[in-house]
Order: sequence, then structure tokens, then C-alpha cells
Amino acid sequence: MTQTVLISGAGVAGPTLAYWLARNGFTPTIVERAAGQRSSGNPVDVRGPAFPVAEKMGLLPRLRAAATATTGLAFVDAQGRRKSRVDLSVNRAAEVEVPRADLAAIITDAVSGSAEIVYGDSISALSQDGSGVDVTFERGAPRRFDLVIGTDGQHSTVRRLVWGPETDFVTHRGLYVATLPVERELNPTTDVLLYGMPGRLASVHPVRGDGGIAALIWRGRPVPGYDHRDTAQHKRIVEQAYAGGGWLVPELIERVRDAGDLYFDTVSQVRLDTWSRGRIGLLGDAASSVSLFGEGSSLAMAGAYTLARTLAEHRDRPEQGLKAYEHEHRKLTAPRQNGFATAATLMVPATRFGVALRDNGARLVTGWQRLKAAVR
Repeated sequence: MTQTVLISGAGVAGPTLAYWLARNGFTPTIVERAAGQRSSGNPVDVRGPAFPVAEKMGLLPRLRAAATATTGLAFVDAQGRRKSRVDLSVNRAAEVEVPRADLAAIITDAVSGSAEIVYGDSISALSQDGSGVDVTFERGAPRRFDLVIGTDGQHSTVRRLVWGPETDFVTHRGLYVATLPVERELNPTTDVLLYGMPGRLASVHPVRGDGGIAALIWRGRPVPGYDHRDTAQHKRIVEQAYAGGGWLVPELIERVRDAGDLYFDTVSQVRLDTWSRGRIGLLGDAASSVSLFGEGSSLAMAGAYTLARTLAEHRDRPEQGLKAYEHEHRKLTAPRQNGFATAATLMVPATRFGVALRDNGARLVTGWQRLKAAVR
């Protein structure tokens, strides 16, 4: 008998899971609160354990067509003068960098026709027994599924309904991030341009075509009354954090004010003792957010492939399939979570000395690359 699976969230993890569930004989349904796919989001790498998953899905030609044109990282001063550069034009035969929104759209298109996708709705209540899960929706009629999987990010509704309040599992790691699409004219090069101030980083990332992606990452304490859905609040926070910044910062703040699709959130980590309860499970950031520095999209794709496989292997005992997936996938997520502090320090130093040290370190990397090229 075909088993039905409700997936909450249509980002990267959800559609990947739906794709592989459908190919393993399940009937997946995706429900997504947003009215459609987002256009914002930072570029992400599809690499490591996610690369063979994308290859098996036949996505590589489309991913390479949508890939960014990035060839390096260039650190600039307040006047836009380059201080140092790190060459990224290495052999990318086994990885591809693509804007996150494009990655999600490509995967969703691949699953079209083999999964039901419901936009503009969300789960409001879950009640399970030994044979299935009764689901109440905010807008749609109640339905019953054999399994429910939350792939709805660090602010997961599924996790809140089944595990409890977000504050019990989500830890703010002292950073915020905002990203938005911008015009290519702000950065006509093929390098990511980065401008650092103590505790703040601004960057403009080139993508193919006539666009780019701006990213603002800064250190900050938890904001009283923070609401992850309040865009007006987010814009005020960005403006306050970057007041007085040089380089393109004033222009970027103007674009934040006018942005129709601004991604904004805390850089946080999610840690749980278990990723499943009965017939309800969690995947991606909902289960183990490693946030900005942890290859979250690649881990989400790899985890989705593993979960679909273990559920197929334990078709008559789905609870065991969920446990088997967790046992296997935690081996990939744990090292990334543990390396967060080092990555944050390197990306957003808190002091002027730290900024100078990072930029000088970039010079050393560039010098080493040039030396190797000369030897060859």
C-alpha cells in the first residue's frame, strides 16, 4: 500500500525529500506558508555529499547554467580600493555555487508532477496515533497522512507543535544576516567584494546575468521583541546596525529600505536530542541548523536522500526508518555545528585588529597561490 507523507516547507530539503520519496513509492505532499518561491537568499555550494544527490536527480546541467560567476574574494576598504584577494578559480568539477533561491526552484521543478505542492498554507495542529497523523491546516481542510516531516527551517512550525517552544532548542549565536537581490552594476566584477568593519561585514556577490546578491552580516545581541516575520522591524535593525558605514553601505541601506523580498534572520543553531517522535520527523535546519557557515543546503539535500532511503528500507516500521536516518545523518551535521565559532570569527571579526588580521591572512593565501603557480 502506498504511504502518504506530508512535508512542511518548500525550500531545499522539502522538495529534495519529495523527489526521492516519490521514486521510492511514497505519495508526497508539500505545504508551504509562502505564496510561492522566494527570490532572495545567499549563494550556496552544492558539494560534498549533496553533489552525487544532485547528479542522480539530473540537476547538474541546470545548476551549472544558474551558477554564479564567482572567481575570487576581494576585500576592499571604505573607498572601495582592493586590499587583498583570494583566488577561487579552482577545479569545480565536483561542486557548483548557485543562488539559494535558484537551487530551490530547480529542485521544485524537478519534483513537479510527482508531488502535490500547496502554497499559501501551513500546519496549525498535529495529532498522531499508531497508524498515522491527523493534520489541521490554517486554511485547507483537515487531512490524514501516514507520516509528517518538518523541513520548515530554524523557526519550524512542526517542531514547535510537537517538541515545544523554539527557545528550548534554538540558540542565537550572536550574529544576524540580511540578504537581498541588487543590480549587477554595484559589482560588475567576477569577485565577491567584501567590506569589513569591527563586528560588521558587507558584501556584494556577482551572479550570472544582470543581477547580484548583497549580504550584510553583523554581530549583535538578541533584539527584544524580535519577530522573524516582521520585515519592517528587520529593515530598522539593518539601518541601525550599519549607520556610518563606508564603501557601498549607504546605497545598500537604501535598497534594504525599498526591498520587496528581504531575507533576514538571526544566525542560530538548532540542537535536539531526537529528530523524530513517532511518525513525525524533522529534516534540515528544523532538526540541526548549522546556519550561515555550515553548508546547510548541501546537508539538507544529503539528509533528504538518506531519509527517503531509510523510510523505504523500513516501510512497515517508519519509526525505525526515522531513527536510522538520524543515526546516519548526525555523523555529517555534528562536525559542522562544532566548527561554528571558528568560522564566525574568521568571517566577522569583532575588532579592528581582527579585521586587519583576516585581510592580511587573505594576502598570505594569495601569495601562496601565486608561488604555487610560479613553481608550476
